[in-house]
Amino acid sequence: MKKNILVVVANYYKDISKELTIRSKKLLIEHRVTNNLIKVPGVFEIPVVIAKNIKKYNGFIALGCVIKGETPHFDFISQAATDAIMQLSINYKKPIGNGIITCLNKDQADFRSTKKAQEATNAVISVLNIKISK
Repeated sequence: MKKNILVVVANYYKDISKELTIRSKKLLIEHRVTNNLIKVPGVFEIPVVIAKNIKKYNGFIALGCVIKGETPHFDFISQAATDAIMQLSINYKKPIGNGIITCLNKDQADFRSTKKAQEATNAVISVLNIKISK
């Protein structure tokens, strides 16, 4: 059965999102995985888009970035997105690779953007390729 993955990317930090998207798409192409991309304004919108598309795809990759500012907003957004993604994955028994970078500054985000997308993409590919013997 051919696997179909939806990549949902938050575009708030456009340069970081672009890097994450390029790296994720490259791996998906290498593994010949059919995929689609939906862009959303921010990380908070990612779980809603996944929920709306949960029955259409075998797996999902959430990409984006949250950088800590001077208010607790960072903590609320990061925790809410992570919790919602995990709950969707458990409830629907579908892999969702969490490629959302949470960091303290732009330099950390730039550095982490070189690996985070691959980790999330590889996780989903790995779970989808698991063969269960009976």
